[in-house]
Amino acid sequence: MTLSGSCSLEGLVAVVTGGSRGIGRAIVEELVGRGARVVFSYQENKAAADDLVDALGDAVHAVAADQADLDTLDALFTPVTDGFDILVNNAAINPGAAIADLTPAEFDRVLTVNTKWPLFAMQRAATLLRDGGRIVNVSTLNTVIPAPGHSLYCASKGALEQFTAVAAREFGPRGITVNTVSPGACETDLFRDTNPPEAAAQTAALTALGRIGQPVDVARVVAFLAGPDAGWVTGQNLRATGGLIV
Repeated sequence: MTLSGSCSLEGLVAVVTGGSRGIGRAIVEELVGRGARVVFSYQENKAAADDLVDALGDAVHAVAADQADLDTLDALFTPVTDGFDILVNNAAINPGAAIADLTPAEFDRVLTVNTKWPLFAMQRAATLLRDGGRIVNVSTLNTVIPAPGHSLYCASKGALEQFTAVAAREFGPRGITVNTVSPGACETDLFRDTNPPEAAAQTAALTALGRIGQPVDVARVVAFLAGPDAGWVTGQNLRATGGLIV
């Protein structure tokens, strides 16, 4: 298989949450393109998951898992009980609501999906990751550029960034690196669904590279952190924004 980047992941096994669409799908494709086998989760869009399996064949395995329900955590790791090498916590939600309109139930749902589930996925992964493994948590540029209506999203991702930093210290003695990737605006369903139509052009005009990102732009950063060349990088937050912040 032709490698899509310079850093081979041949023979490694990865687990990616939210891998059927958007950035998650691009991450799965990138890791497979570099030689890894990937288990990925999806919530309810089985058609999208099946499409990815059809495209990538035996290199991938799809698992239904609802991150609002911690009981589904076991299903994600069942295919890798003999050990694996890379965990990418990518899945997240951003329902969008002003602080005045928030409810306790929505708070619990967003923080569970975006923060609690990834935390306990890291906990579970710690018992299964081989020494020298990699954990990459996907956050957002909105933790440093907060936007009205995104308080729960920003807060949940900010907490995930802190869990990343602590985990880097705790897992470091085993050679396991733990890092964050914070995408800027990317051409995904999540971006389109949570922003006005003019947001893409406005953001591109503020970005050093003059465009918003594509999912593969972020996937390549994740793949770098997942690979051997990033073995001396841990506890970091790489902002993959095309220069929206410089």
